[in-house]
Amino acid sequence: MSDYLLLFALTVFSLSIFFMIWNPWRLSETVPTAIGAGIYLLFGIVPLYDVLEIFNIVRGASITIISTIAMSIVLESIGFFHWVAFNIVKRAKCSGIKLFLYINSLCYLMTLFFNNDGSILITTPIIIRTVNMLNLKPHQKIAYLLPGALTATAASAPIAISNIANLIALKIVGLDINSYVALMFVPSMIGIVTICFLLYLYFRRDIPKTLPNVQLSIDNYNLYSRSFPHPLSDQQEETQVDWWMFRLCLLVIVITRGTFFILSPLGVPIEWIALSGAFILIMLRWYRNNIGVRDVIRRTPWHILLFAFSMYILVYGLKNIGLTVILVNHLTESIQSNPILSIFTMGGLITLFSNVFNNLPAVMIGTLTLTEMSLDPQTLQIAYLANIIGSDIGSLLTPVGTLATLLWMFILKENDIPINWKQYFKVTIFIIPIGLLVSLTSLYYWTNFIMN
Repeated sequence: MSDYLLLFALTVFSLSIFFMIWNPWRLSETVPTAIGAGIYLLFGIVPLYDVLEIFNIVRGASITIISTIAMSIVLESIGFFHWVAFNIVKRAKCSGIKLFLYINSLCYLMTLFFNNDGSILITTPIIIRTVNMLNLKPHQKIAYLLPGALTATAASAPIAISNIANLIALKIVGLDINSYVALMFVPSMIGIVTICFLLYLYFRRDIPKTLPNVQLSIDNYNLYSRSFPHPLSDQQEETQVDWWMFRLCLLVIVITRGTFFILSPLGVPIEWIALSGAFILIMLRWYRNNIGVRDVIRRTPWHILLFAFSMYILVYGLKNIGLTVILVNHLTESIQSNPILSIFTMGGLITLFSNVFNNLPAVMIGTLTLTEMSLDPQTLQIAYLANIIGSDIGSLLTPVGTLATLLWMFILKENDIPINWKQYFKVTIFIIPIGLLVSLTSLYYWTNFIMN
């Protein structure tokens, strides 16, 4: 490949990522990546015969994420998130520390049962509603909002199905979901708990010991909450909880999540499991409330399919111009030498890449690089897991690291809650490096224990 074409390819990639992150015209992140991918195809940087292979790689992960978002839309329509927001305040019993624990637990569970971007969309309006209702000061609001966002994003590491990049890379390295969880759940949870504890220590002076005693019921909660329209919602009024539907839908979600681990080892594609769960929820709502599928079709972000496909074309183009060859030549020896060096090398590298040009292309580049090193399966999988820790936890160092964090900052800005990059970085510079170090160290000892 000529030097001119190499420079052209790097320029197109850089501009695509720049406009995806900064988004000066508030367009969907799909627009700049799709334009960049189209240019790569037009100039032959990615040959047309690679397109089908790329589509097959990203298809399952994209459909899985879309299905989980569709399930969250159904849950919202039956009043689930209204109920959760009310109970967070009620069960805190005027304790600021309890509220901190409940909010972080909520953010963790939302990511675990849905995905990190969806979790940010769901939980951030709930937290804003809660802190506004309690009439907290600006610095006290950040003490709940920022830890919640960091927890929600980091929580995509324990199980692969909570993050589209994790799912795509999982298929490339040949790990199934059960193997991933067996190797990753414990070390990533140690890292997440460490981050939450450090966040509490950092914000302990901003977290009020006693909260205002606001008398609420499930019926009057919305009157006190000064609530904002939910980003996934077209509705201006809250819907009361249908308890029969609520319990049944929650059961369907738990069963769907559990079925991932039962059927995927038997060769059942996870996207078919996710689609089945979404279909059952939609049909239950239609049977109970006579609500069709129109709102789900309208509000589901179908552009995720094109986004994932376009992003992978861009990354594949970097592979074709020789970026992965450079990385292979410089990193293979250290990756092959011993597990702890491979873990910290890849975890550190993907942390750096994520905070420079976002974690989605970073983890894809890292995974493609690993597949070209001719590593034995055990080393490949351990290095891949370090990739994920770098992209899910290390990427939180700056707002540019994940789309979820950028989305969170946008929601705060729309709701007149001031936070800038400097304020964000003042917190994460102390928290994230320690959490990353703990996670990678835990990964080494845990995988050494499991595999040996």
